[in-house]
Amino acid sequence: MKLNRLLFFSLFLAFSTSLLAQEVVQDYYISPVRPGDRNYLSGNFAELRPNHFHAGLDFKFGGQSGEPIFAAADGWVQRIKISTYGYGNVIYLKHPNGQITVYGHLRNFNDKLTKYILSKMYEAEQNSLEVYPEPGELPVKQGEQIANGGNTGSSGGPHLHFEIRDSLDRAMDPLLFGFPEIIDQTAPTPQSIAFVPLDINSRINGRFERLEITPQSTGRDYKLPSTIQITGKVGIEVRSFDRLDGASNRNGFPNFQIIEEDSLLLNLTVDKVDYNLTRQFLLHTHRNRFTKLYKQKSLKYDFISPKHDSAGHISLENGESKDYELKLIDALGNQRTVSFTMEGRALETQVNSKTASSRAQIDYHKNIMEITAPISSEGGLAKFFVGENTFEMLPAYQDSRSRTYLWDMNFGIPDMVDICSEVLEPEVLGRIPYETELLFASPEAQVTFEEESLLEDLFLRMSSSGSGNAKRLHLHTSEEFLWNPIKVDWNISPGSFQRDKTHVYRVSGNGSKSFAGGQWKEGSIEFETRNFGNFALAQDLEKPSIKPIRINSSQIRFVIRDNLSGINNFEARVNGEWVLMRYEHKQAVIWSETLDKQPLKGEVVLKVTDEAGNVAEWTGTIN
Repeated sequence: MKLNRLLFFSLFLAFSTSLLAQEVVQDYYISPVRPGDRNYLSGNFAELRPNHFHAGLDFKFGGQSGEPIFAAADGWVQRIKISTYGYGNVIYLKHPNGQITVYGHLRNFNDKLTKYILSKMYEAEQNSLEVYPEPGELPVKQGEQIANGGNTGSSGGPHLHFEIRDSLDRAMDPLLFGFPEIIDQTAPTPQSIAFVPLDINSRINGRFERLEITPQSTGRDYKLPSTIQITGKVGIEVRSFDRLDGASNRNGFPNFQIIEEDSLLLNLTVDKVDYNLTRQFLLHTHRNRFTKLYKQKSLKYDFISPKHDSAGHISLENGESKDYELKLIDALGNQRTVSFTMEGRALETQVNSKTASSRAQIDYHKNIMEITAPISSEGGLAKFFVGENTFEMLPAYQDSRSRTYLWDMNFGIPDMVDICSEVLEPEVLGRIPYETELLFASPEAQVTFEEESLLEDLFLRMSSSGSGNAKRLHLHTSEEFLWNPIKVDWNISPGSFQRDKTHVYRVSGNGSKSFAGGQWKEGSIEFETRNFGNFALAQDLEKPSIKPIRINSSQIRFVIRDNLSGINNFEARVNGEWVLMRYEHKQAVIWSETLDKQPLKGEVVLKVTDEAGNVAEWTGTIN
């Protein structure tokens, strides 16, 4: 049976690999940075970032901008963009094989491309612009310098972000194409292995809770120090990183395998990503740190084999013991193994507890509501009130100090729970199915969900606190995620705020505010958000600040800042004529760039508008 299973997986993986191999041609591309010389990476494909899936390679420059950037193959400019966010200044090249290469965070383009994009920006009078030239309009040759590397956009330092995409604009792992300038003989490193319950009857060492274990080194490989006892269906997650030779950066890697008793149980290979699905990685990972090695019903990624809903869902009979290996494999085939043993265990009601609090506590784990409470002399039979129905339930398990109740909210959301010692009111207001358009209304707000708003079914938690100008809206936590935006109509009056200058802001844990916007309606304000968290109203009456740095015939240069809502737009005119202003938000600097280096002369007028609509103006004269 094991042999048949392993044979099936081997044939399946060989078929999948052959399909990708048809698109991956060795030596078709040259390195865009220092071709033929040693290169180092600060980031690679499939790396987990705080707020996005990293879909390319980050080439290091040694901390300096200006590195020459070369076309990786013959082709033409498919797209070119100047922006202060995202990839910043970026070039997309289309190649005869149908694939696309991307070059991001550029300091500047070559003279030909600079002249082209500047003429388009002056024609449109836009300080940021994305242009799609006609096929063949801007041809390039392999090895031609197309730009200089920089630190534009949402970049944390000078580097080149480089991607290879297929003809459908899906990103592929560039290391598969073979760049000998990048040397990697270093295997990935495991940091922590997590075991997680996958349904209400799952237990890890007797408890319904996540267990994270640090592996112990055995020389080259690793092991877990003790046997993991499991009940029901359990999933495995891993926190890990890879290093390339000669660089200290912690990078990602594409391949994970779980081996059960010498038989391949699960394979996860991330070698191609659809850009429309990149936020699915928020479901594919735990808090952007752990990679989930089990299938989730609503996950759109097709990374996991075998292709069935229970892939990676591990269960063992009571007393059954099996040995496992978790293999971590990078793009160049270097691998590391973590060995561990799991043993099946029957469901038990007497389990050693974690430290009990003095009062009951409710935790939410997707559809499971967990209530932990101290042992009470008044009894342990809980009553769950769901609509007109009452359900009585004993603790799922307990010990001499605490008791734990588990409730599957798919069977109904309790209005109240009486646990004898106290009565609890859960925060969950309703179940929102994913892939469903739905309007949910409560006294606090009305929330509109589109078909692709959610990553999975949501058990909505929404509440408000404070009053008047200090009122806040709480939508889940910042560690829970949306796929696409939801629309929130918050029932609130602006109080003493000036209505047209008052907007919604998302409040971080340290109290800082980020602009969410919003439009006032009668008795409410409507805004969109792609992130859960805490929201508050704030009034911005202060104009942006403008500080001139250089004003002469060759260039005008300013520092512009806003203390709350942020910069929305700016416009400069010299002698009545529109002048392009480039913007680097990390330094809050804007500067002029003219066509054909024409000198500037006459009255200078700069207007800067913030997100709240406040307008600052600076005037001067160039003689």
